[in-house]
Amino acid sequence: MSILDKYILKRYLVTLAAMLLLFIPISIMAHLAEQIGKMQDNEAPLNEILVYFGNFTIYVGNELFPIFLFLSIIFFTSRLAANTEIIAILSSGVSYNRFLRPYLMGASIVAVVMLLMSMFLVPSASKGFNEFKYKYLKKGRENRQTENIFNQLNERDFIYVSSFDPARQVGNNFTFERFNNDNTLDFKISAANIRWVEKDTVYRLTSYQKRKIVGDSSIIENKPRLDTLFNFRIDDLTPVSYVAETKNFIELNKFIEDQKRKGASNINTYILVKYKRWALPITAFILTIIAVAVSSVKRRGGMGVNLAFGILVAFVFIFFDRVFGTLAQQSGFSPLLAVLIPNISFGLLAFYLLQKAKR
Repeated sequence: MSILDKYILKRYLVTLAAMLLLFIPISIMAHLAEQIGKMQDNEAPLNEILVYFGNFTIYVGNELFPIFLFLSIIFFTSRLAANTEIIAILSSGVSYNRFLRPYLMGASIVAVVMLLMSMFLVPSASKGFNEFKYKYLKKGRENRQTENIFNQLNERDFIYVSSFDPARQVGNNFTFERFNNDNTLDFKISAANIRWVEKDTVYRLTSYQKRKIVGDSSIIENKPRLDTLFNFRIDDLTPVSYVAETKNFIELNKFIEDQKRKGASNINTYILVKYKRWALPITAFILTIIAVAVSSVKRRGGMGVNLAFGILVAFVFIFFDRVFGTLAQQSGFSPLLAVLIPNISFGLLAFYLLQKAKR
């Protein structure tokens, strides 16, 4: 590694660290000021608050990491350009591609860190962050799918509820169907609603009816109420929307396969989380190239112009990412395309800006 590589790589990593150390505490203080009233009203213990803000630091840091990376590169590269250091480097016979090498080395280090964090560290922080939020800040208002819930429990058993109330643990218009090995219906249970009775650890069915198929005829059993057991937890009918964020790499793959087998209607939400984790390292390289290409040229207006452009690009990238993510979650749009389109679009922008900067 040459002196040039060490010099730029050090500036790359130190400026990024400084950016994180500067803005994350500001984010913590702003969030604390906003939520302190709810924490006091709901009597959140101090030790849980401290753990929450530890998780908050990791969770928010991961969310904003690409933006901090982008702005930090623009900041220190603009200073190099303003001090004519880049002109001196290129005038000494160093090609632009050679000048870019330490930036790509830094992006590689950051990409590995981001990947490992998103696969193993962030899921644990996300779980603690969300559990505290819905326990003390939103008081049980967990975001779930609550309409037309269908689940395949195994190869033979299927359940359905038209609506589900997580707070009351009640599902309406419940049906349970079991099929034989030859895919013929064995029996079907239906009820006006199903309720989990915590005290007795049983399911209570109201307006219960069971239809048993025997040859060409049916045996029908009716009861106004029945307490019984099933081989599923009522919470499993509809996991909280952030459940995929709380699972590490291995757990997430197993969870997605399990949800596919069950026929979960919101499977795209979980697959999107998986693809976004893999896309983070690619995003680090794309944003690094864009930042260098934009800020390596000395401009009238100096660093302020470069930072303004950088902030604009960052917000456009976030906008693209959120729009296509929402499409994947709510309209059946491919999660893979939802992740690829923003990265391909900005990858093309990075290529164009890089070629322009080389001139």
